[in-house]
Amino acid sequence: MQLSDVDLLDLDRFVTGEHHEMFKVLREQDPVHWSDEPPSEGKGFWSITKHADLQMVNRDTTTFSSETGGTQRVDFWDKDENAAFDTRGVMLVDTDPPQHTRYRRLVNKGFTPRMINLLEQHLRYRAELVVDEVIERGECEFVSDLAAELPLQAIAEIMGVPQEDRRLMFDWSNTMIGAQDPEFNETGGAEKAQEAAAQVFAYANALGAARREDPRDDIVTTLINAEIEGERLSELEFDMFMLLLTVAGNETTRNATSSGMNALLENPEQFAQLLERADDTAYVSTAIDEVLRWATPVLHFRRTATVDTEVRGQEIKAGEKLLIWHISANRDEEAFPDPFRFDIERTPNEHVAFGGGGAHYCLGANLAKLELEIIFAEILSRMSDLEKAGDAEMLRSNFIGGVKRLPVTFTPGPRKHPAPAGA
Repeated sequence: MQLSDVDLLDLDRFVTGEHHEMFKVLREQDPVHWSDEPPSEGKGFWSITKHADLQMVNRDTTTFSSETGGTQRVDFWDKDENAAFDTRGVMLVDTDPPQHTRYRRLVNKGFTPRMINLLEQHLRYRAELVVDEVIERGECEFVSDLAAELPLQAIAEIMGVPQEDRRLMFDWSNTMIGAQDPEFNETGGAEKAQEAAAQVFAYANALGAARREDPRDDIVTTLINAEIEGERLSELEFDMFMLLLTVAGNETTRNATSSGMNALLENPEQFAQLLERADDTAYVSTAIDEVLRWATPVLHFRRTATVDTEVRGQEIKAGEKLLIWHISANRDEEAFPDPFRFDIERTPNEHVAFGGGGAHYCLGANLAKLELEIIFAEILSRMSDLEKAGDAEMLRSNFIGGVKRLPVTFTPGPRKHPAPAGA
């Protein structure tokens, strides 16, 4: 592949896996690369493809702003009819310090080590039930039956959402992140994504109102009552955080689980190694870090330059967009020896799947790792002969590294818990 062949807006290349070759070319020949955009979407954007550069940009929130323009490449709020979806300064990922610091200190109260520890035993029980639902069949669709279920149930538990509503969250988040995949949105993808966001927004708003009337031991009650130095989350900030939690708490862990299992099944010697050491928590934790590096569920985030600056000698003007490509940084040859080898014993492993450090390091990183460790441990202990029954189908997106389907087979086994009455 030549440099002239690189097209980061060709979403089909992210389905086939060709994007890895494009980023390899960029890291070698043009690590701070300019791409033009369609006139309706902007003037263009810079791509940051090296591990060290991504960390620098991610940590310098003064020069590279999320609040001026972060998360999305396209500014939907530029269009009057979409002004309601301007999340700058309101959604956690679209703020800069000191606003980000204030916001994060408030929402941190829902993600303390105590809160996570209280969840652990419950999640282990939930993981047993998730596997129970498929173990007698000998086959399943891994993404929807196994990978999606624990994150959905965890987020439902954290938010205080009735478990019967968790599939609403699954459908809403699929629509929001699958706006460019024809399976989820044949026409009007952006509009449908915004409609789904509005539905989550309304659901969260109603949930918050209910918890003000009937407080419970969940993150919703914690967040609406969280106070630091006399400040609380506004109603809009609360609703936006719940919208973020619905997507980030579901999509990322689900796709890391699916991509990680796909990698294990394509590298049977690694699968065998993990099975042998499945009772070694430190070993499994190291393997999960490699799963996260390999999967990189969020392929990129956006930043906007606030002043004229430069990265790796390339001049960048104030107001220009930068995409920091986590998927490229996690394959950077300077940061990871033999980066295209899936190695569950890789140490050190300074992956940037949770961000490049600094203020925007993923708030839910510890919870995500815990969920991954729990579901992989349960699957390994009960489905040790898991095999692929077809190819993994990838999401058509250059924002989320999503797996839509992964059919698998295994030897049927017994449930750990009785089937629910009437099942």
